[in-house]
Amino acid sequence: MIRAIFLVFIFLAITSCRSDLGKETVAFESYEFKDTSGILPYRVLLPENYDTTRSYPLVLVLHGAGERGNDNKAQLTHGANLFLKKEIRDKFDAIVVFPQCPEESYWSNVKRERVLTSFNFTFSADGEPTQAMQMLQALIPELKHKFKIDENSMYVGGLSMGGMGTLELVRRNPNMFAAAFAICGGAHPDTAPQLTNTKWWFFHGDADVVVDYQHSVNMVNALQQQGVEAKFTTYEGVNHNSWENAFAEPDLLPWLFSHSK
Repeated sequence: MIRAIFLVFIFLAITSCRSDLGKETVAFESYEFKDTSGILPYRVLLPENYDTTRSYPLVLVLHGAGERGNDNKAQLTHGANLFLKKEIRDKFDAIVVFPQCPEESYWSNVKRERVLTSFNFTFSADGEPTQAMQMLQALIPELKHKFKIDENSMYVGGLSMGGMGTLELVRRNPNMFAAAFAICGGAHPDTAPQLTNTKWWFFHGDADVVVDYQHSVNMVNALQQQGVEAKFTTYEGVNHNSWENAFAEPDLLPWLFSHSK
């Protein structure tokens, strides 16, 4: 019982932690997407010396379940600092977008069941999109209208719920993204044939007690069976915070931006 309580505490600490979001919320401009489904807050980091006559790559970053809400800040908790680094901004001109999933919704239409300190996730190979996924897909045309985006250089990635959302977003838009990364996520292996037009990099801690490591293993195996060279990085002994390792990977962004359609 003590161990179970301790693991729950660790999980809550991981999913609810908030970094100092001062400089992130200043640098990332605040927007809201509205349609008949509701409101989707999002933040945008434009390149330094943004030129309205140029087209730029788009990077869409999907947060985890702990950052859901409507404050239009929490989604910057993990990953935003990476894109604010001077050396990154100097090297990679891109439009970086962090949308925020509503508290009552979920990026993916996965069925979730909590079992003590862990979760069982049942992934669907089809099914209707969630409210959040509907709005996320509708946001992309708005971004294209609002900013000049290079449609051959569109990328998406996410962590935990956002990793699941990344896989589902690409499945629903199989010709849109040149490359994608999924951190401690998962999807139904039968969706692999719909993911083959995108380059993939998976990250997962093999000691993850929240999202089973095997979910990433299954997806990588399914993609490889389709002839896709999906990269897979395992963090030995790492729990459900493998995004800390993944966002520290020096090759992550060079790999991402090296791909185009």
